[in-house]
Amino acid sequence: DVCGEALLALYLHGSAVSGGLRPQSDIDLLAIVAQGLAEDRRARLLAALLRISARHPARPGGPRCIELLVVRAPDLAHGFPARAEFLYGEWLRGDFEAGESPLPSRDPEYTLLLAQAHRQARPLFGPPAAEMLPEIPLGHIRRAMRDALPALLAGLPGDGRNVLLTLARMWHTASTGAFIAKDAAAAWAMPQIPDPQDAAVLDHARRAYLGEAAEERCLRGNEARRLAQHLRDRILALL
Repeated sequence: DVCGEALLALYLHGSAVSGGLRPQSDIDLLAIVAQGLAEDRRARLLAALLRISARHPARPGGPRCIELLVVRAPDLAHGFPARAEFLYGEWLRGDFEAGESPLPSRDPEYTLLLAQAHRQARPLFGPPAAEMLPEIPLGHIRRAMRDALPALLAGLPGDGRNVLLTLARMWHTASTGAFIAKDAAAAWAMPQIPDPQDAAVLDHARRAYLGEAAEERCLRGNEARRLAQHLRDRILALL
């Protein structure tokens, strides 16, 4: 409705297509547009997302949180890190409700998202993902993981479960070149972690992600920091 004929494709990606939605999974969407979003379209799109996306944490059985990345088609094959025209996520809601607007930006996380979407995304509108999205070179994927680590680790105190599981998935991708679901990556990583206590923390994060355990302080304190450091070291050794 907002983008009209400028919308070339819309893809579902993330956990919905790489293992199934978990209790707190967002609906991850990737839109490809022919041109940049004018200010009025940007405002209308933001207003609609603020209305229909659930606030985090989403209530079980209710609407889910939405994450939407909008990328211009001319930007898909140029530059590192990848450029986004527009990004919406519930962690940004406070800023948006305070009057900020989602503006174009570059981030290594976008490169990783596009790499995974090229392989796994499902079209809701437009051609198959592999026809629209370029294959990201392995060197760019490795560089993006390395560059994304500092910001990811900085989020540990407030989002321990997601950070630890994302680190496990990075380790798996750095080791194998493949993208898999966060809980599957944790299951892959746990037998390779030498300290049983560290492995138990990652298992707790995995079970919390699946809705099988409550989130506890072990995902936010010294135990989480020690595990995060171990996972970081394993990732950097491969990169």
